[in-house]
Amino acid sequence: MNGAPGANGPDSDIAPDVAAVELDGVGKVFNPGRSNEVNALTGIDLRIAPGEFVTLIGPSGCGKSTLLRLIAALTDVTDGSVSVNGKTADRARLDRDYSMVFQRAGLFDWRNVSRNIELPLELMGWKAADRRQRSAEMLDLVKLSEFARHHPAELSGGMQQRVAIARAMSFDPKLLLMDEPFGALDEMTREHMQNELLRIWNETQTTVIFVTHSISEAVFLSTRVVVMSPRPGRISAVIDTDLGERSEATRDHPEYFANVTAVRNALRGDHAS
Repeated sequence: MNGAPGANGPDSDIAPDVAAVELDGVGKVFNPGRSNEVNALTGIDLRIAPGEFVTLIGPSGCGKSTLLRLIAALTDVTDGSVSVNGKTADRARLDRDYSMVFQRAGLFDWRNVSRNIELPLELMGWKAADRRQRSAEMLDLVKLSEFARHHPAELSGGMQQRVAIARAMSFDPKLLLMDEPFGALDEMTREHMQNELLRIWNETQTTVIFVTHSISEAVFLSTRVVVMSPRPGRISAVIDTDLGERSEATRDHPEYFANVTAVRNALRGDHAS
């Protein structure tokens, strides 16, 4: 993407030659040596620069979500290594270098919107006044300031996901991991959320790794689309999606359709192999 934020942005404290995420020969086997052994991932090599927006796409069960969990150090690699901002994945987790957003917003019904956003800051020991100020800043970022005192049940699904993104961004993580965050939304809301996410990405310069099953979503959002094969998951293609500044007009642009076709052909090639 032209003008992609982060790689050399003025607010970045990551050296431009240090990868935001680097995967070297990563493999994951669940229940090794047992009758229910599952070889989930094998031979994953990938380097993601600071400020990139990279989407993982592939058939169900190919290990996209597992790969996110390995980057987040929520499960251990079987083979290879993972680094985040030049650190081990475990160190990056302890340093709170990343945050995650899932398909469901996961908000607490008994806390209002503002206090949901404040929760990670509360756990990190921020003072109450600082938490309130940061929550207000995040609500402004996701354009929900007028809903600060509402509770999650009073919000639409798309609004709840915006709150979840605000909460994830509240402590200024350098990396945002997103596991099908718009998968449960209707098509119109999903397109709106895609536009909102791109706006937030451009404003914050955060590196994003995004999982989806939607080819059109992957192409519209990403600087690169990583296509994965059926299990055991491998990277079968990496497609640059240089579409310039995204807008609604992008969805009707010939280059957009060309990239959609390229990703679809890569996925079909995986199925044929």
